[in-house]
Amino acid sequence: MPESQKRFYITTTLPYVNAEPHVGFAAEIIRADIIARWRRLNGDQVFFNTGTDEHGAKIHQKARSMSLEPQAYVDGIYGKFVDLLAAVGAPLDMADEGFKRNFIRTTDPHHVMAAQEFWKTVDKNGYIYKKDYSIKYCIGCELEKTESELVNGRCPLHPLQELEIIHEENYFFRFSSFKEKLLALYAAAPGFVVPNARFNEIKAFIERGPEDFSISRLASKMPWGIPVPNDPEQVMYVWFDALVDYISAIGWPDRLDGFQAWWVETGGVVQYCGKDNLRQQAAMWQAMLMAAGLPPSKAIVVDGFITGDGGVKMSKSLGNTIDPFDIVKTYGTDALRYYAARELSPFEDSPFTVERFKEAYNASLANGIGNLTSRILKLTSTYGISSALRDKESIYSDETARAYAESMAAYDIRSACEHVWARISAMDGEIQAAQPFKLLKSEAASDIERGKAVLAKLYAELWVVAVLLEPIMPHTAEAIQSLVKSNSMPEAPLFMRI
Repeated sequence: MPESQKRFYITTTLPYVNAEPHVGFAAEIIRADIIARWRRLNGDQVFFNTGTDEHGAKIHQKARSMSLEPQAYVDGIYGKFVDLLAAVGAPLDMADEGFKRNFIRTTDPHHVMAAQEFWKTVDKNGYIYKKDYSIKYCIGCELEKTESELVNGRCPLHPLQELEIIHEENYFFRFSSFKEKLLALYAAAPGFVVPNARFNEIKAFIERGPEDFSISRLASKMPWGIPVPNDPEQVMYVWFDALVDYISAIGWPDRLDGFQAWWVETGGVVQYCGKDNLRQQAAMWQAMLMAAGLPPSKAIVVDGFITGDGGVKMSKSLGNTIDPFDIVKTYGTDALRYYAARELSPFEDSPFTVERFKEAYNASLANGIGNLTSRILKLTSTYGISSALRDKESIYSDETARAYAESMAAYDIRSACEHVWARISAMDGEIQAAQPFKLLKSEAASDIERGKAVLAKLYAELWVVAVLLEPIMPHTAEAIQSLVKSNSMPEAPLFMRI
């Protein structure tokens, strides 16, 4: 097992609440939860953060389209994102005192105060100034766009949305002051951004020279944001506000014991994000922390996009998303967790269609681990065959499990899953080759003993698989472990074939 740490802090991004939760964010929660669960199983104290980003132009527009005040709108929808946590197996109500899941809203009073204090600190340190400017702005990204980033005059990520032309006087952050400091951070932390291709991408971006960016909007044009300290005519730019949640969630600036414990002593937070968040998470936010005199994050883990079969990114603005609640209702929580963990690439774009999901479900769950569990336990319970079960810590002493742990430590969840399913495949192969169900019916004593030995080995190996599945498919792992301990076959299939 990798060396344990005393505390481990991990966070997802905070999704905008301009639409209901989609499967892309569900996959991000699942990946972060798998890593969090794995770290907890290693003995770490874990703090898992997520929540909702509730300010900005997209939210303002959505509320207006529904003839609602923005606060009334966000109050009415954020609960669906809380519900998503429970649906994907990451509920807020944890019985384990060493594993805390936290849900933060950027409209929470404490976060609002923290964002304003962060602004004051950065301003006091000389990194905020005011100027007139004109930009092309993508509301979908909540980012300004240069000509080189556009395709046919549109944002390639939101091609159906018209760019907004902004002419106004706003506050700016001196991003340009941090080129050398950011490059020094990257050089000192070789694994700071995962995967390495994204790390190279952000290093190249900073090498070209970061440009100062606007961090406020005129309240008269877009009032839905946190007021800029000492200037009620301006509200904070949504990214400047939302990123502060990573430190406000653990007590900054007024409960510094929590910040010290979960940020300073742990070396910072592990941040999951989509590849369209790379610049904000790995560069802008790190520069903001430097400007406030705070330590950097620990690592940025970058997801690819979830696409349809045609390779088109799933997007709320395109209306081509899959409802994760429907998937869970039909197939179960662990089935969705399995698909996110093994069938989707942890770092690159991956297709997600209901057809592909069904194929994977039948092949690897119903006909895979579900069928294998039933076959083994039917024979061992019928013939009274069992063996000593290894304690969970010793399971990591064999080569395959060590490789699994190394994959988890590198955030390569799919690779970790492949190690588990390689064991499942090997067990299936052993049943086919040895045919213990025939040996046990033989009249030869030697055949019967050989059949018992094969089943005793498979019984013990099923326990190992169930332990390795704990972070990935916790309900399934718990069910298999309970069945193995009692040496009884499931009353109903773990996964019904569809």
